[in-house]
Amino acid sequence: MRAKHLHVKKDDTVVVISGKDKGKQGKVIAAMPGKGRVIVEGVNKVTRHQKPQGTKSPGGRIEREAPIFASKVMLVCSKCNKATRIAHKFVADGTKVRVCKKCGETFDS
Repeated sequence: MRAKHLHVKKDDTVVVISGKDKGKQGKVIAAMPGKGRVIVEGVNKVTRHQKPQGTKSPGGRIEREAPIFASKVMLVCSKCNKATRIAHKFVADGTKVRVCKKCGETFDS
C-alpha cells in the first residue's frame, strides 16, 4: 500500500528513529508521497559510480543521499528540540495546522 500523504514536508527537520542511521538529524530535501519515502540531508549515503558526461560533469564515485521510508523519521520540534508526533488543529481562520504533541508549538504558519 502506498501513502497518499506524509507526516513530514520538505525543509522539515527530522530525526531517524531506526536503521543504520538511527539518531541522526537532518533536513528533508525531498518528499515522495506516492512512494512513502523521504530524502534526508546526510542520511543513508550511497556511492554511485558515474561515467563522465562531457566537460560539464566529471566521472568518478559520487556520494549522495538515497530515499528512506517516511515511517523511520520523526519531526523535531524547534521550540522544545525533541522528536515528536504530530497533532492537527484548526486555527481561528479555519486552516488546519500541524502541532507538536509535547509543547503545543505549531509547525505551519
